[in-house]
Amino acid sequence: MSSTLTVIFADLTGSTPLYEALGNQRATETVVRLTRWIGEVMESHGGRVVKVLGDGVLGVFRSASDGTASAAELQRGHQIHLQRWPEVGRMEMHVGLATGDVLEVDGDAYGDAVNLAARLCERAGPGEIWTNDGTAAAAGLVPQVRFRKLGVFELRGKSEPQAIFQAEWRDAESPEMLTMQAPLHSAIAPLDSFFGTLQLSWQGSSQCYSSADMPVQVGRSSAAQLCIADPRVSRMHLRIDWHNSAFVLTDVSSFGTWVHYDGSDAAVAVRRDSCRLYGSGKIALGTPFETGGVLLEFRVAGNSMRLG
Repeated sequence: MSSTLTVIFADLTGSTPLYEALGNQRATETVVRLTRWIGEVMESHGGRVVKVLGDGVLGVFRSASDGTASAAELQRGHQIHLQRWPEVGRMEMHVGLATGDVLEVDGDAYGDAVNLAARLCERAGPGEIWTNDGTAAAAGLVPQVRFRKLGVFELRGKSEPQAIFQAEWRDAESPEMLTMQAPLHSAIAPLDSFFGTLQLSWQGSSQCYSSADMPVQVGRSSAAQLCIADPRVSRMHLRIDWHNSAFVLTDVSSFGTWVHYDGSDAAVAVRRDSCRLYGSGKIALGTPFETGGVLLEFRVAGNSMRLG
């Protein structure tokens, strides 16, 4: 018999450079130590570790609040690990949370929520926690966590686009998070009071977005606000949010994004990471600028970032 559970999938990426840097034995000991720590954090919040899958850990919680609190502690704790870690062989953590019907058989867990948590973990960037709307609705007030709606995404293996939220766990950022665009009872941060405008241009056509329109998704999918039908562009390639009175670009693609600011000498490579947009410039999707790939032009007005 199935029951409603919150499934967490926490995955460590970057193990290949770790093995190259430390050798098989030391790298294996490091990964085992980290996955054991992940399991201990889950259990300390009332969760049950279902299994360890290589560099990842799958767990289940009876409470969405406990699952979210566990995910936040994992990301906070891992940031402390990274501060002590040499640049070579750093392993980033990605977390996916999904609440739904789960069938537990002989200690294992099955069901759509299990698959969804894995897909969300795949799409989350380094240090991010992605959740489904069921988790955001059921979690209630979680200390030092705010849910922010990212938009509607197409996920591998899902026939319908999914409403996705990000559980923001960084204490310094939480007062400036965007209001969640849904009537949920979870912790909701106030709307940033400073407004801006972003203009995106592609193939001679321009669209303007205000900070209130965020998030904006760019990709090959018809569900994206800016749809670019080019095979070099991922179905959901990037999203743009409004944080701390600035537009923030986050790459969620398979092959990366490059940003060149007018007046700068070099482009910024963004791969499963974020950067702020300010002034004006160009964005290359899927391939670097020098390859002549898909280019967007951007122009920002009214935010706090200025060219130095």
